[in-house]
Order: sequence, then C-alpha cells, then structure tokens
Amino acid sequence: MFSFVVAIVSFSLTSAQTEPVVDSSYVAAVYEHNLILNPEPRVPLSRRAALQHMKRNLDIYEEQAARAAQQGAQILVFPEDGIQGFNFTRSSISGYLETIPDPQQESWNPCTEPGKYNNTEVLQRLSCMARRYNLYLVANMPDLQPCPLKTDPSCPSDGHWQFNTNVVFSSDGLLVARYHKYNLYFEMAFNTPPQPEIITFDTPFAGRFGLLTCFDILFHEPTVTLVKKGVRQLIFPTAWMNQLPLLDTIQFQRAFSLGANVTLLAANIRNNQLIMTGSGIYTPFSATYHHAKQGDQEEGQAAAPSSSTTFISSMMYDPFTFVLLNETEGDVEVCNGSFCCHLQYRRLTQNSSKELYALGAFAGTHTVNGRYALQVCALVRCERMDVTSCGQAVEEAETKMDFMLEGKFGTRHVYPSVLASNHILEEPEHLEFAADGRVIMKHSNMSSGLVTACLYGRMYHLDNE
Repeated sequence: MFSFVVAIVSFSLTSAQTEPVVDSSYVAAVYEHNLILNPEPRVPLSRRAALQHMKRNLDIYEEQAARAAQQGAQILVFPEDGIQGFNFTRSSISGYLETIPDPQQESWNPCTEPGKYNNTEVLQRLSCMARRYNLYLVANMPDLQPCPLKTDPSCPSDGHWQFNTNVVFSSDGLLVARYHKYNLYFEMAFNTPPQPEIITFDTPFAGRFGLLTCFDILFHEPTVTLVKKGVRQLIFPTAWMNQLPLLDTIQFQRAFSLGANVTLLAANIRNNQLIMTGSGIYTPFSATYHHAKQGDQEEGQAAAPSSSTTFISSMMYDPFTFVLLNETEGDVEVCNGSFCCHLQYRRLTQNSSKELYALGAFAGTHTVNGRYALQVCALVRCERMDVTSCGQAVEEAETKMDFMLEGKFGTRHVYPSVLASNHILEEPEHLEFAADGRVIMKHSNMSSGLVTACLYGRMYHLDNE
C-alpha cells in the first residue's frame, strides 16, 4: 500500500573554476505515502481533534524514518499534504495550522526547545524524528503567518496568511528551511505568497538543495530561477494526479531532471481514487522510481478529424495537430501554426499493426486547471484504432520503435521523456540541444512497447500574455 524509494546519488563538488574536484555520493530516500484522510475536510475540527488525525500520519512517518535510517539514508523526503490531507476551506483547516518561524531570521530546534512556541506539536515531532534517526528530513505542512491588516494591503481580511509549506530539519533537529508554495492548484485553504521565495539549504554530505512543491515544477518561479542560480539538486514534495499521455508523474519528473540537468528528489501521495502515485530519485544519469499500476482512468474528449492527412484532436485539453504513422517505417512532419515537429521512425514489433500511433504538435497557451504557455512535440499511441482516440490516456503498448524526434523550439526549457508500457521510464539514447533552438531525441532498443515520447517545451516568458 505504500512505496519507499532509496537511491545512492552521485554528484560532483566543483571548485571556483567550475572544474569537478570531488566526486562523491550520498544516500537519499523518498516516501510515497498512502495518507489517512479526514473524511470531512470542510468541517472545522478542534486543535485536539486535528492533532489526533495528524498523529496517525506522523506515526507512519516515524516508521518510515526508521526504515530509511536502517538503509543508510542521509536525507528523507515526504510528500505534499501528507500530514493533514487536502480539500479544506480557509476556515476548516484552522485546527491544523502551526506558525512556522523563519529559519533565516532565527535559529530554533523544536525538539530540544519545545517550550519556545505554543501550538507547534507537528514541528516538534518532525524535528525529533530527524534528530532520532540522524537524517535531514523534508515534510510539507500548513503554516499560519500573522500580517499587519492596517499597513499591508495584501494582508487577508482575517489578519493572517495561510501557506502550503515545506519544512526542512537537519540531522540534529534544527529547522533549517521553510518554503511557501507559490503556484497553488485549487487550494482554497491557502494564500499565494506576495513574492515567490527562492529557498535553499546546505548539507554536509551533498552541498546545496533547493525547494519547490508540486505545481511549481511547471512554472518559472521558483523552479527555473533556482536552476539559473546554479542549484543542481531540487526537492519536490507533491500531491500529483497522473495525467497521461504527457504529464504522468514519473514521466515529467524524469523529463524535468533531464531537461534542466538537475537531480530531483520527488515524493508523491498514494491515492488510487485520485490517480495519485509516482515518486522517485532522478539524476541526469539515472532514475530510481516507483509507480503503482492503475485501473481505468477518465478519458479526455477528442475532436473529430479533418479530411486532410493531418487532424486536430484534444490531448491534455489542448488542440494538438496530429499526423498518423501509417507505415512500418517512415519520416513524418506535423505543424501547429509555425511550430513544427519531425519524426523518423521504424516499428520493430511483429503485431504492431494492431496499434495506432500519431505524431502531435501544439504551440499555444494551456488554459484548463492552470494557465501556461507550451510548445510540445509528442509521439503517442492512440487508445483505439480510430483517430478520435489519439491523445487519450493509454497505459500499455506492445509496439517497440526506434525513432528520432526533433523540434525547433522558441525556448531553452525543453523537457524530454520516453514512457514505455506500464509506466516504465526509458533513458533516451541521445539528446541534443542545439544553439538555434533545435532539440533532437534519438532512442532505440526499447525494453517494452512505446506509450509516449515527448519534447515538452515551456514558454515561461509568454505565461502572462
């Protein structure tokens, strides 16, 4: 019912001349938590009742911290919303809130100084966990921060902020980092911080880490800013609902690690009803991950094809222009406006005629469940043998394919992925990012059937237009 991923992560410490001077490694763990939910999140609870609920999840955290320590983990990451759950209102979450001090302003060890602040039972429990098991611990919890109603026009009318918050404790229990999520995803209980926070912390075993949460990974702030500042290791608590064929959890986690050339420690919630699963530890050179198998998923709506060889079909709620792969091998191109994608392919499987594939292109602004600008090239298996099913969610495939996928992008932020049957990630054999914006991904010798191959370009500079 739960998953635990532990990996040895290799990294280089660089000198001032940016030449690697130390090759080293550390042991990281991420935990996919099958959380115990409040069955009535919109009904306010007393502090005592909220603590009783959170204790049930924290008891599981304690067990997993012990397991991580036994396996030599030096850092352990828990998922977003893993302590309290989700779907609260601003008022109904009140019993779950703690005021988290800013570690950039003061030094506090909740485990050794429990009397310093009232109503900090969760912070104390997490701090003592880190201290007891001698590891860096990252968790996500709700934060209440008072604000001056009279002098701050952005202060909510009840006189305080409520933030979705990551906290980090060092191996002796010291609170070393606090990050407030900037890109909220239909979270009525929380406020967006007035400014995006760029939060990092340093460790003795692996240098610097940066913090982001869930939906943040699709936006410029804070994610791209952290990368531009040279942060090469990112910590990613998430409560991510899988969205095939382009934004499956492990698919985009891997794509981001490759495209941004960073190490990503990703911990997701496990909830079958909400299609939440998929956690892992990704470096630019390796991936260790877990993804539960799912039952049937809701399908997106597809539009009818036009009469020409290209057709429009909805994928992830965006109108992609598609062209079918009709041959055993071939060379196809498809354009969406002036943005074009090119594919050379060769099918390898005997019975591949039973499966329909299409190459899709989309350039525009995604507007459903969030607004962000994209340029995407995607080779997908269609759900059925008719074109109206191209772009719908598919989990399995038998057709193995050698291919070269190429697009010319108007952004440097392109995230590549190859997803095989039953949520297996494949490492692209060759990736090339050319100075003129061309991105080329070559792959062959697939271990199982191809579900999706994708170059996912984020046009951050167009998000606000």
